[in-house]
Amino acid sequence: MATASFEGFGLRMVVASDKFKGTLTSAEVAEAVGVGVRRVCPDATVTSVPVADGGDGTLSAAVAAGYTLHPVTASGPTGEPVRSGYARLGNTAVVELADVSGLVHLPGGTPAPLTATSYGTGELIAAAVDAGCNRIILGIGGSASTDGGRGLIDALAGRLCGNNSALCDENVPKSGGGLDLAALRRRLHGVEVVVACDVDNPLTGPRGAAAVYGPQKGATPAQVVELDRRLGEWADLVARETGADLRDTPGAGAAGGVGFAAIALLGAELRAGIDLVLEMVRFSEKLAGADLVVTGEGALDEQTLHGKAVAGVAAAVRALRRPTATPDTQVVAVCGVNKLAPEQLKEIGVSAAYALTDVEPDVRRCIAEPRPLLEELGERIAVEHLTMTRREKGIA
Repeated sequence: MATASFEGFGLRMVVASDKFKGTLTSAEVAEAVGVGVRRVCPDATVTSVPVADGGDGTLSAAVAAGYTLHPVTASGPTGEPVRSGYARLGNTAVVELADVSGLVHLPGGTPAPLTATSYGTGELIAAAVDAGCNRIILGIGGSASTDGGRGLIDALAGRLCGNNSALCDENVPKSGGGLDLAALRRRLHGVEVVVACDVDNPLTGPRGAAAVYGPQKGATPAQVVELDRRLGEWADLVARETGADLRDTPGAGAAGGVGFAAIALLGAELRAGIDLVLEMVRFSEKLAGADLVVTGEGALDEQTLHGKAVAGVAAAVRALRRPTATPDTQVVAVCGVNKLAPEQLKEIGVSAAYALTDVEPDVRRCIAEPRPLLEELGERIAVEHLTMTRREKGIA
C-alpha cells in the first residue's frame, strides 16, 4: 500500500528510499521521515516514492506506483505453495523472484542448495502472460536456488520434472530432448522480458553462480563443485538446443543462474535494477519541483556505491536536476548504519547521511524500534536542510 503524500504550500520533499531490510518497508521509511519533517515544517509537501534495487520490495514499489496486484499461489523454492502474485499496469507485469522463489520462503529457513528451484517464478510469469501481459519486468534478487533458471523455464514450457524441476542430474539430459523450445516460444511469442540485474558474474567458473553465491545459500565446498558441474551441463544443453553458448555473458550468474536462462532462452534484456525500478515508478515525474530528495537503505557501505538504491536515486537526481528538478535540489540519505565517509557520499551525489545509530548506538534497539528514531532523523533533516531553503526562498 502506498504511503499518502502530505500536501503543503511550502517546500517540497521527495522520499525515495529502499526498505530497511527486516525492519521497515520503503513506504514505512517514507512515512516516518515525513512525520519528523512535518514537526519542523508543517506546511512542507512530502511525496513518498517507494523504490527497490530489483530484489525484495520491487513488487511493493510497483503497487505503490499504481500497479494492481494480482494474487497467484505458486511453488516455493522447495515446492510448498506460496501466496505471491504479479503487479500489472496495462499490459506490463512486474514479477519479483524473491517473493516466491526467495530465501525467505525456505521452510524453517533451512537452506536447500542442491534442490531449491526457480519454478514458482516461472509460474508467476506464465500467469501474467496467460492473462494478456506482453511485457514482463522481472526482479531477480534474493534467490534461494542455484538451478540456472531451469525451474523457471520448465514452468513456462508447462513441464514438471522430478524434484519440482530443480537442476538435478535427472533433469539435465546429456543429449537433446530436455527442452521444449516450441512450447516455450509459443507461450512467449510477442512478449518482452526485461530483467533487473545488478551483478556481472558469468554462469560457471570461479566467478560463477555456484562459486560466488552458492555458499550464501548454504552450499558446502563440495556442493559448490557439484552445482557448478550441473550448471555447466545445463549450459551445454541450452547451447546444443539454441546454437548459442551464453554462459559467459555478464549477468548470466545472477540469481543462481536465472540471468542465464533469461538471456539464453527468453531473449531478455538485463538492466540495472534501480534504474529499471525508477523508470517503473516514474521517478522523473515525481521529482519535478523538489527542493530536497531523501533516499535510503538499511546500511550504507561499499555495496551502496555500486548500483544500489541510494546511488541510483542520487544519479537520477543529477541527471534530471535541470530542468525537471530545481537547480539546487539536494540528496540526503537515511540508513540504519553508515559505513561511508563524507567524501564517498559526495562522490555519488549524496550531501549527507543520517543513521539510526547516530541517535541510538544500540543496534538492537535500532532494529527493534526504528520508527521513532527515523522520525527524529526526519526532524534533523528538516532543520538542517529545509529551514535553510525556506529562508533562501523567503517562505514565512
